[in-house]
Amino acid sequence: MTAPSPSFGKIYGLLYLFTATAVAINLFMLGLMSQAVGFTALSPVQALILAVPLGIPANWAITRWVIGLIDEAEGRRK
Repeated sequence: MTAPSPSFGKIYGLLYLFTATAVAINLFMLGLMSQAVGFTALSPVQALILAVPLGIPANWAITRWVIGLIDEAEGRRK
């Protein structure tokens, strides 16, 4: 008998901090690169604030991917 798949909510909550942090880093780097075309750079605080709402859809995609990997590893999906 196989164990049930981990719940989406638990994995989503566990991964949100890591995903939002990755989004913040990418936003900050994008802000630095945007200076080359005349925009102002994002401060680290601005990047963190923007990462809170932008991390939600990114985390949804990452969570779906991780659950798919778990299911594949346990033989539930081919």
